[in-house]
Amino acid sequence: MPIVTLVGRANVGKSTLFNRITRSRDALVANFPGLTRDRHYGEGRIGRRRFIVVDTGGIEPESSGGLLREMARQTEQAIAESDVVIFLVDARTGLNAQDHEIAQMLRRSGQNVLLAVNKAEGMRYSAATAEFYELGLGEPHPISASHGDGVVDLVDRALDSLQDVAEEEGSDQAQSDVEADEHTDQVRADATNHGDGKAGQTTRANDAQVEHRIKLAIAGRPNVGKSTLINTIIGEERVIAFDMPGTTRDAIEVEFERAGVPYTLIDTAGLRRRGKVFETIEKFSVIKTLQAIEASNAVVLLLDAESGISDQDAHIAGFILEAGRALVVAINKWDAVDNDQRDQVLRDFNRKLRFLSFARMHTISALTGQGVGGVLRSVRAAHRAAFAKLSTPRLTRVLHAAVEAQQPPRKGIFRPKLRYAHQGGQNPPRIIVHGSALDAIPDSYRRYLETQFRDAFKLEGTPLRVEFKSSRNPYVQRTQ
Repeated sequence: MPIVTLVGRANVGKSTLFNRITRSRDALVANFPGLTRDRHYGEGRIGRRRFIVVDTGGIEPESSGGLLREMARQTEQAIAESDVVIFLVDARTGLNAQDHEIAQMLRRSGQNVLLAVNKAEGMRYSAATAEFYELGLGEPHPISASHGDGVVDLVDRALDSLQDVAEEEGSDQAQSDVEADEHTDQVRADATNHGDGKAGQTTRANDAQVEHRIKLAIAGRPNVGKSTLINTIIGEERVIAFDMPGTTRDAIEVEFERAGVPYTLIDTAGLRRRGKVFETIEKFSVIKTLQAIEASNAVVLLLDAESGISDQDAHIAGFILEAGRALVVAINKWDAVDNDQRDQVLRDFNRKLRFLSFARMHTISALTGQGVGGVLRSVRAAHRAAFAKLSTPRLTRVLHAAVEAQQPPRKGIFRPKLRYAHQGGQNPPRIIVHGSALDAIPDSYRRYLETQFRDAFKLEGTPLRVEFKSSRNPYVQRTQ
């Protein structure tokens, strides 16, 4: 699909236009300059034409360092990989020096550029666009990202310009494509004539290895290295990793593939204690992080060996557990602490996060890549456990063996009877136990059954839900 990138200075409405095109609320929007920092990808559709749209941070050409320079690098990378660039300017504030500098940068890039004048609602179009001809980027297109005026026409023009280029390139490639197809047909015919069946076996083997995409969220406190970990995993500076708490504000999705398994990595904003969250922007970031955890298949809880295990880490782990997501724990910056501090971190982990005993724990360095490969292997194992299919006969046999080893406690003169079990859901796995008088079973016995089922089916890395359903007595309230 073609890639359409939105660029411009801060607070001209790029994220609003991104949400309008993608028909979503994926990008945070507020009347606050510099809110967007990382590249944000989404899918748009105009009629039958599909394309990828990229939201970028505001370009600050005069900045030479710090976080603003990192934002500019992200935007420059987005421009380099785009097929067409939509340059947004603001009709309300008018033309300024930054717009001229961005226009010069776009001309040097050699990309196909369309100029869009945003916030033109309620204005005469000639008055809204007149001064922007000075940029020398062709005809300005007046739009309103918040109201949708002119947006469809703008995107149609962008895609039409790409179609003209594609038709010219397609005519040059037509003959070579025909020759390639003939060669492929000949290879297939040769394999069939040999009759060895290797081609078919390879196809079936590849089909068997196909797994659905793993949606993996990286969660933790601010400044524990979540963005650094994502950059190390994919091998490029995809998201901004800066030594400042709160650098990541939005939930950024990054797609990649490793060992034939497709992933969607989600970089989330750090979660601080509720009492320390005052800014409205940070409150929205927290909401986006919690939504990303709930929408994911698996979560890596990233801890900081330098600052130790805090109560906030336990609160974040509790939310992940409540959401029922497959979990892997990674203690970052392991190479930056000495042996005494490592021992203290492990003691605190076993004391404060003892309820995460079902999850695998790794000590890593996101900066150097030490131990990162083991984290992904554990994620795949936890994901498989979360979506495991548990047969009813085997569940019932495990249940009977557990009851035979330890009976549930009596309640009065009655003892609960557990008859059979079956699977009631996945991610997390839910096991429904049927019987009579099951309301009297205490939580301690429920945890005992969870352990028995987890050990029997090797459900490591995923929470497990055991629910009880008592059968109804047909003779209750029977009339004579």
